[in-house]
Amino acid sequence: MKKIVVHSPGNHEHLKLEEHPDLLPGRGEVVVESRAAGVNYADVCVRWGVYESAKKLVGWPITPGFEFSGVVASVGEGVDKFKVGDPVFGVSFFNAYASQVRVPERQLYPLPGQLTFEEAAAFPAVFMTAYHALFQLVRLPEKANILVHSAGGGVGSALIQLAMARGLRAVGVVGSPHKVDYVKGLGAEVVIDKSKQDLWLCAKQACPEGYDAVLDANGPETFRGSYEALRPTGKLIAYGSHGILPQNSSGRMNYIKAAIGLIRMPRFEPMKLITDNKSVIGFNLSFLFDREDLLTDGMEDLLQMLRKGQLRPPKITSHPAHEVAQAHRLIESGQSTGKIVLRF
Repeated sequence: MKKIVVHSPGNHEHLKLEEHPDLLPGRGEVVVESRAAGVNYADVCVRWGVYESAKKLVGWPITPGFEFSGVVASVGEGVDKFKVGDPVFGVSFFNAYASQVRVPERQLYPLPGQLTFEEAAAFPAVFMTAYHALFQLVRLPEKANILVHSAGGGVGSALIQLAMARGLRAVGVVGSPHKVDYVKGLGAEVVIDKSKQDLWLCAKQACPEGYDAVLDANGPETFRGSYEALRPTGKLIAYGSHGILPQNSSGRMNYIKAAIGLIRMPRFEPMKLITDNKSVIGFNLSFLFDREDLLTDGMEDLLQMLRKGQLRPPKITSHPAHEVAQAHRLIESGQSTGKIVLRF
């Protein structure tokens, strides 16, 4: 089998495509011959050595990747839901950047008939992140107003679609003009291009009473403004902090700018939260792999919405596995829309 291995933190040259022995399943496990693996910004953070769950639970060397699709190659003792040859997709605790992936049976799902292998590999991480943020982490009122940062990206576009499926009103924020039509096509009522418009003035005009929730993975650039844009009882939901992870064109971390970003990070004092009647909530989906109940419930609901036509797969940009460095450059640039996948 082939897999992409990072032996130590660094730039794109640290992504090594290597030959390794084929995998064998243990009890309750399935080995999948991979066709595609989703690329997420978290994978870049893994390569830099700043992704917390990778540092705490795996270490070096590490193979990035949280999602994949392919065909069942072998099954272990006790597996009864899948057989050799079944087309499937699933989630993994890292290790998805590989031509073979081994996971417990519970982390695998039949390939939906309306999805290609590439589309299925791009589905779980972003849609499950969005689902957990909107429906498991908080309870929003009917017809809630939400503001979605980075609405043209993978999680952002999933948030817009889920909001539409559940009757919420979504305002999207993008950083480039070419993303505006894409996000409008997903159903956002208003799309703010912050490269040409005053973000917070336009956000206020779109929802004068304030937002029930703001979904934000930017960090110090927008966290404070997102909090101020909330109405009483509103919730700032943070699922990342891209702004403290700047890099140069070579793909290396700029640690000085990262330190400045941490210093600029707003601190939300508990008594102020009480008097403002607002909440700040953060999460990292990779720490939820032991919550099988949340993962199972969320994926079953998402697949039902997909079958009903309420969701559509993200726009796909694909690269062969040996072009993993180009895939990382693209997602780091902030210019991509939808999802990037690697083909095996």
